[in-house]
Amino acid sequence: MKLLRHFEKQHIKRAVESGLLAKLQKGAMPFRKLMSYYKCAMMEIETKFRVLNEEFSLRYAQNPIESIRTRLKSPESLIMKMTNLGLPVTVESIESNLHDVAGVRVICSFIQDIYSLAECLIGQDDVELIEQKDYIKNPKPSGYRSLHLIVRVPIFLENEKRLMKVEVQLRTIAMDFWASLEHKLRYKKNISPEILRELEGELEDCSNHISAIDFRMQEIKNRISELK
Repeated sequence: MKLLRHFEKQHIKRAVESGLLAKLQKGAMPFRKLMSYYKCAMMEIETKFRVLNEEFSLRYAQNPIESIRTRLKSPESLIMKMTNLGLPVTVESIESNLHDVAGVRVICSFIQDIYSLAECLIGQDDVELIEQKDYIKNPKPSGYRSLHLIVRVPIFLENEKRLMKVEVQLRTIAMDFWASLEHKLRYKKNISPEILRELEGELEDCSNHISAIDFRMQEIKNRISELK
């Protein structure tokens, strides 16, 4: 982990020295345009989920979405990822090769809500599913659980329509709580390898408990629905 952070700093240092970071940060118009397109795509996806949440409320008397968050990768993150992949840091290369420049995270109450919302989203005729990774059914070795979708949606500009990619992550409240803590550990500085391994083991154990609770809560909800 420390070695990874060292390489990240070195990538950013080389990017600064080569002028790549300055070029992206100081208003290069093609880059600013591309980022604005990704922002529009995020807004499109967020709106779709808010509409679905409203429809579920009317049809099923429940709101499956607890919260929605969006994020756009920073110029530093873009440069680091492109250099890690050995790709040129250009607007054209970023748009062609990266799927996660724009991200939308949807936090749900129950596991079934995740799959219901995902099915509704990719079933819309203007949404193209590029890739799906189910880390709920197949968690990462660390214990990370979430449903990831890479989708492409159209945005309508003054004189053109553009298709933009967005990464969508859907997870429960408990999964999001776990991921937040794991993220803090991943970027924690000055931690010994022994303590790191111990905490990673505890997090993995917590992930299993969280998964069991999520499924148990889903079963309780299903029983309540049957009573109604």
